[in-house]
Amino acid sequence: MRSLATFCLVLGLTVAAQAQSPTTRIRGEVEKAEGDTLIVKTVDGAMAKVALASGFSVGGVVKATTADIKKGGYIGVGARPQPDGSLQAVQVFIFPEAMRGTGEGHRPWGVLPDSTMTNATVAETVSRVDGANVVLSYPGGEQKVAINPDANIIMAAPAQTSELVAGAQVAMTATRQADGSFSASRVTIARPGAQLPY
Repeated sequence: MRSLATFCLVLGLTVAAQAQSPTTRIRGEVEKAEGDTLIVKTVDGAMAKVALASGFSVGGVVKATTADIKKGGYIGVGARPQPDGSLQAVQVFIFPEAMRGTGEGHRPWGVLPDSTMTNATVAETVSRVDGANVVLSYPGGEQKVAINPDANIIMAAPAQTSELVAGAQVAMTATRQADGSFSASRVTIARPGAQLPY
């Protein structure tokens, strides 16, 4: 249970991840793994040296689809507001049932500019040719969200530290050190077919 909770902090689905000291999101491919140090080529082409803290945790994500988003399910949606007041999903994380209620509510999402995070129960789903619309319900409100095919839809999966090898697709929240390197205590591995979480 604890590993799942920390895993979701990595995805930025709870406010706790945003309330800590200044951090940086690192997303990319492991170029080299030596002991507890990763050299990551980030999505923007930079190289980042990341020291993994003692007792660091690892979680995985697998690709999901709108068909996996069920009425009554609990999801976290990172989205951008649209002119009509609705939300356009950028990323959808389908929580395991054991984590229902995690970070429940609607708030700014510090991972992407001008975005929001809504962790809530799916009150209604409407399938469309080009995706789906969902109504998310939480104490004190609800949000309507459009989920198009280009949204990153993922769900949790087990992962092992042995998977942190060259070629692994990883994402993490890291703290910059004085020498320009980084330190991280949690790493998310995107399985083949899954996009890296933001």
